[in-house]
This record gives sequence, C-alpha cells and structure tokens, in this order.
Amino acid sequence: MAVAMASGSLCLSPTAKAGENCLPGLRCCSLRCPPFAAPIASKIRLSSDAAITVPRAASPTTVEDGSSNETDTIPTPKVIIDQDSDPDATIVEITFGDRLGTLLDTMKSLKNLGLNVVKANVYLDSSGKHNKFAITSMSTGRKIEDPELLEAIRLTIINNMIEYHPESSSQLAMGATFGVEPPAQEVDVDIATHIEVYDDGPDRSLLVVETADYPGLLVDLVKIITDINITVQSGEFDTEGLLAKAKFHVSYRDKPIIKPLQQVLSNSLRYFLRRPTTEEASF
Repeated sequence: MAVAMASGSLCLSPTAKAGENCLPGLRCCSLRCPPFAAPIASKIRLSSDAAITVPRAASPTTVEDGSSNETDTIPTPKVIIDQDSDPDATIVEITFGDRLGTLLDTMKSLKNLGLNVVKANVYLDSSGKHNKFAITSMSTGRKIEDPELLEAIRLTIINNMIEYHPESSSQLAMGATFGVEPPAQEVDVDIATHIEVYDDGPDRSLLVVETADYPGLLVDLVKIITDINITVQSGEFDTEGLLAKAKFHVSYRDKPIIKPLQQVLSNSLRYFLRRPTTEEASF
C-alpha cells in the first residue's frame, strides 16, 4: 500500500469535518490536513470527500464459483493491499489456501464501492491459490487515493471471505466483529506489536509495523504518522490472520528520519497501539 503526501502531512479529506467519512468500527475518523502535493509514481495518494460504507456480501447462494475444501487444517487467510507495484492501480492479493473460488461476488462488492477491477489473475504456489486484482477508482481511473477507502476495500474483502468461507472466521481478527466464530484466543498486543525504522536510501526511511489487527487500523496508523509531520511516501498493508503488517516508506522534509525522530515515531505508535481502552459506559 502506498500513500502520497503533501510535505509533512497526509490529506485524508481536504474538506472533511470531524466525524465525517468514518467507517464503522474505525477509531480515527476525523482527519484534517492540507492538500496533497503532486503525485509521485508508485505512491498512495489519499483524498476523498465521499462517505464510505462497507456493503455486506450477498447470499451465499449467489456465491463465487468454487467450493471450500474441508481439511483438518484451516489455512491462514491473507489480504495484501499494495500501492508500490503498479504506478496506475492499487494491487490487491487474496490467499486462503486452495479454498477460494473466482471471487465474483468480491469483485461485485468492490464495484459497489465505486471501483473498477481492471485486471485479475490467479497463480498457484506452495501456499495455495493467489487471486490478484488491479483496482482503480471509477471517477478518476487512477489508483485509490483515500485511506478510508483502502480500509473499506480491506474490510469488504474480509467480510466476503467470512461470508462464503465461514471457517475463515476463527482465523481472522475480524471474525470477532463480523464472523460466526471468533478466534479461539485473543492476540496479546504487547507481545504482537513490533515497530522498526530502517534507513532506506538517501531520501527516505522504511517503517515496519506488526501488531494485532482490528477494523480501522490502516487509517489509525497513517494518522499517527502524519500527526508528527512525517510524510508517508508509499507502502504495503498486509492482513495475515490475526495480525496486520504494514511497511511504509517515510521521510521528514524529503530526508530520511533521524534517530531522535525515529524514536518519537516508534514511541507514538507503540503508545497508541498498546494503550488501554475504556468503555464509554464506565463514565
């Protein structure tokens, strides 16, 4: 996944007001930032004024071609959103062993979000069948520019996977929210969270985040990074079972992030991801 920024900040919605453009379940929904700079090839540009909703999948009787193979071991579902590989389209890859069909209903659900599936292919390897889609916006014909829409894509795909492959519910963190069977155990966030920052050339650094997955995580991560005036240039966001793994190419004033700022970034992310939550009813 990739994100194109203005200098030092991310524009999620230049005209958005607090409380607008929220996905159900997102913990960060009001982000106001200056407009973007000119787009850079292979970078995510995120801006949208349209409210995003995640459609529920249709009845399984209208389901995609293919059937689930019941085996003793349920494979780990994976959803990858990649904005680095193609300068003109968002690449989405879905893997669930050899259980996925042609994902026709998933493509229909993506079209309902105002997206075009311009290219699709399937390949096999030792981990199973990989379904890859190249997706663009219907309105612009370009790759997706809004982190909330990227998150809507991710939740739509996961929702459809759970709808047509209920056995995946217990393997996904989203199973606790959308599925018929939640995961048997919760991930310990303290143990699961790993944050590293590496030098990655003369003008950027590489931020790697691994943590427990939840709805809205992608938007939250981008907000935390841009709140401390760090630019996200490009990246990839992977959902692997109960975990989420993000790789962001980041910079500060078109330079790699210096060590003190790396520590600030790491501490900010760690605090946010590990912070205790308090139910509103307790007040």
